[in-house]
Amino acid sequence: MDKPLVNRVAKSGLITIKPEDYFPKGEIKNFDLKDYLFQGLILREKEFRTALKEHDWSAYKDQHVLVFCSTDAIIPMWAYMLVSSYLRGVARSVFQGTPDEFIKHEMLRAIENIQEEDYRDRRIVLKGCGEKPVPPAVYAALVWKLQPVAKSIMFGEPCSTVPVFKKKT
Repeated sequence: MDKPLVNRVAKSGLITIKPEDYFPKGEIKNFDLKDYLFQGLILREKEFRTALKEHDWSAYKDQHVLVFCSTDAIIPMWAYMLVSSYLRGVARSVFQGTPDEFIKHEMLRAIENIQEEDYRDRRIVLKGCGEKPVPPAVYAALVWKLQPVAKSIMFGEPCSTVPVFKKKT
């Protein structure tokens, strides 16, 4: 007599959190200050201001705009501020930094908004594999946020996990 198959993972009460769900929503555009440097080294204020006035800012409508310089040039602080002032009212958000820095920042900010009580005394699996690369800081932040309320936290897939934390009883 064959025994019916039982999905023990489904019956376990595990909650799977996919960290990649915290990736920022919306399109991301880069604004690289290297394109405004004289001889690839120096940002000249007068020319920079003129270029910004003539720039078509509509291309950034409702986008996350990342302002950075991809070369080793020394960029004055006011340059980032000036670009940000032009993007006000056009862009969805402005971030000074690279795409990787922005993704990490936004994911950590989303984790801050997690309602811990939704996970009280629950067994949590932080999914390890996904379609997008998740910064290690995101996993650390999830553990930090959920450990005070969780019964246990594991890493991996529900069928194959690595224990990270277990509440002492």
